Amino acid sequence: MAATEAMKPPRVLLVEDEGKTRDSIVEGMTLEGWQVRSADQGVAGLQLAQAEPADLIVLDWMLPDLDGLEVLRRIRASGRTTPVLMLTARGTLTDRLLGLDNGADDYLPKPFAFAELIARCRALLRRPNWAAGRNLQCGDLQLDTRARIAVRSGQEIRLTPREVDVLEYLMRNQGQTVTREMLERDVWKQVHRMTSLDNVIDVQMMRLRKKVDFPGVDRLIHTQRGIGYKMERLAP
Repeated sequence: MAATEAMKPPRVLLVEDEGKTRDSIVEGMTLEGWQVRSADQGVAGLQLAQAEPADLIVLDWMLPDLDGLEVLRRIRASGRTTPVLMLTARGTLTDRLLGLDNGADDYLPKPFAFAELIARCRALLRRPNWAAGRNLQCGDLQLDTRARIAVRSGQEIRLTPREVDVLEYLMRNQGQTVTREMLERDVWKQVHRMTSLDNVIDVQMMRLRKKVDFPGVDRLIHTQRGIGYKMERLAP
């Protein structure tokens, strides 16, 4: 049964209002062997997301009725942790932070190459699969890797699927420096890229640190300047 499940093609939901772009993406993903459902409006996309499970949602930010950010908020509010890749013409750092803070796992600025889109989708579809140890702990931070729930000081931390992946990687390597190259290779599953993921990784780390190291608790995520990051509880 497990082998059969592993062979199932990914189920992708695409929400994009521009007809030619939507048709082109659907055609390309179908040629990849993926099962694709699509919608051209936010409300319709939200209904599809809630009606049937998907392995990945590709969501345009600018939609005619309900914008992608609000669709994303409602998806996350419903408790769904499906990875979401946002397509956006809004490429400023503030916009990126806004999308990530509301539950996006990655973003792709328009215009984009189709090969880049597929590479980003594949990275989100390939979740890290570290077998050893379901429950991880660093100081007063605990992570249940199967339930994908993080708790600190008795308070559950609301994390996106990508943030859980990054946190798990840091916790499994706590006390060691984790470079951006390691995160790119082992979490984002990107090895050969024309462009670096450093900016994406740094933005994700900024959001993760804000959630994990909230006011009133000791810092656990430390920046190793020019190298990467380290998770450890420092002695008082």
